[in-house]
Amino acid sequence: MGLFASIMEKLGFGAETAAAAEAVPVPPETCNAVANAAAMPMVDVVGKLTVMAAANPQKLNWKESIVDLLKLLGIDSGLDARKQLASELGCPADKMGDSAKMNVWLHRTVLAKLAANGGNIPKELL
Repeated sequence: MGLFASIMEKLGFGAETAAAAEAVPVPPETCNAVANAAAMPMVDVVGKLTVMAAANPQKLNWKESIVDLLKLLGIDSGLDARKQLASELGCPADKMGDSAKMNVWLHRTVLAKLAANGGNIPKELL
């Protein structure tokens, strides 16, 4: 199971949805993912993350930081893990060499893929 499937599992997406999501790339520039998710059952990603953040003793900014999002989900947020996730999701090579650019791309892409698979991600986060 890949890291993105782990993210989906922690957020309550079904195993079938998580497996299908790994096979379908969603480029961040196609952030109309919310429209594509209408036929799928919705997962209250924002609600779940908000509750998790409120219960967490750390102040984690999951809405802007991939590191904080991964920490909140209890997933390894180290550079090697983020590089692995970025490779899994098809991060362009020019962004892989710059951790800041990779992190921004990764955060947007993770949220877009969650939305494409039935997550309620508001447009302002995409």
